Amino acid sequence: MTANVIGFALLVMGVFLLVGKMIRVSVPLFQSLFLPSSILGGFAALLLGPQVLGNLLEPLTGEDSFWSTGLFTEGITEVWAALPGLMINVIFASLFIGKKTPSLKKILNYGGPQLAFGWTVGWGQYVIGLLIAVLILTPFFGIPPMAGALIEIGFEGGHGTAAGMQSTFQELGFPQAYDLAVGLATIGVLSGVIVGIILINIAARKKQTAIEMDENSFSDLQKLGIREFENREAAGKMTVRSESIEPLSFHVAMISIAILIGYGIQQAFIGLEAITWGPWTDTYVMTYIPLFPLAMIGGILLQLFLDRFDRFNLVDRQMVMRVQGLSLDVLILTAIATISLAVIGEYFVPFLLLAIAGIGWNVLAFKLFAKKMIPSYWFERAIGDFGQSMGITATGLLLMRIVDPNVETPALEAFGYKQLIYEPFLGGGLVTALSVPLIYSLGPIPFLIFAFLMSLIGWAAGIFYFGKQNTESF
Repeated sequence: MTANVIGFALLVMGVFLLVGKMIRVSVPLFQSLFLPSSILGGFAALLLGPQVLGNLLEPLTGEDSFWSTGLFTEGITEVWAALPGLMINVIFASLFIGKKTPSLKKILNYGGPQLAFGWTVGWGQYVIGLLIAVLILTPFFGIPPMAGALIEIGFEGGHGTAAGMQSTFQELGFPQAYDLAVGLATIGVLSGVIVGIILINIAARKKQTAIEMDENSFSDLQKLGIREFENREAAGKMTVRSESIEPLSFHVAMISIAILIGYGIQQAFIGLEAITWGPWTDTYVMTYIPLFPLAMIGGILLQLFLDRFDRFNLVDRQMVMRVQGLSLDVLILTAIATISLAVIGEYFVPFLLLAIAGIGWNVLAFKLFAKKMIPSYWFERAIGDFGQSMGITATGLLLMRIVDPNVETPALEAFGYKQLIYEPFLGGGLVTALSVPLIYSLGPIPFLIFAFLMSLIGWAAGIFYFGKQNTESF
């Protein structure tokens, strides 16, 4: 593949990001659902690509025709298929860069209740998924028990984690899991917004929200995804002079260092396993761990170094988030554009079972546990964790924005503190990365038992400790 093909594929991708934006601006329903342009652009590219338009035109034009692959050449789709697995490393490496690390006491005081709730839901997704896999998917459909991890990977992890696990699925002989995980991530985002807004409306009618809901809290421009002139702010701070190094280049370099640190950790683990427990037990797990959770660890280590030695505060969090946001847009669009519809069709019933079970568990946990685990502003805080458990963190932030538009509650701050402990493990962290290799190596039952115990610990901590805290401390 030539550099020209790669460059042209990126140009076409940029066009479809704008196409997604135009679709959102033109369709009021998509505005009401606050769907990201990257999702809409990804679906547009999927429809105009080889799997839909190409399959429709191939019988008419012949398999050697340009139109047999839709509007895109094979080179473009090949580049797009590789991008999600690369972009996820950027996203996870930048999760904690530029964030000042608070004390553990403050993290637990503010984020503890939400951590307990999120922990219960996240591990519970493994429990539900593995039960379905062991009782239904494996005996009746012949699907590997690894499918039991797809709810957590697709829902908690989202498109990024699904993309990051692609190579792991291939190496373990279940490549179809990637398309199923991306499909579940898409269902998760859509249902997260729709079900979340339904829950918000029910809570508003029942006066369960601490802040009175305003149906018109979002302006027309906000629904279009456009900032009002008076609310426009700088994308990031110019912390270094351009004649020395462009600020954006500097921050990209910082993220690059974090990824390289993660790569070094990955290779060290692989090497250690090769000379220690690997030959002793004939069990090799580290070779299946993707890079992205270790890139996140690299970002944490880099930030700890910066906390101590960056006396000029050269790293700006807003600038890091712009790089992260671009990477996420690229990832979502290309992941959806290259998803295999044939795989979804072949495994439609298992896919539907996992999707319904995942949504059902998240809603049930929210209704049964949230109020008992979170002592104050329970709805404003729990709705963010519900949104995240259905898809991406942005979904949780959106739902919190609807119920607390002026940030009058501690929901946003507590959510951020909770992420500091939660993200390194679930939702794309080390547990997510290790889950599939461990299920493959040890079997589903040990991991099912462990997941149940972890979920039970989260539930008990939330009900009997955090749920009993003094609400005046928040």
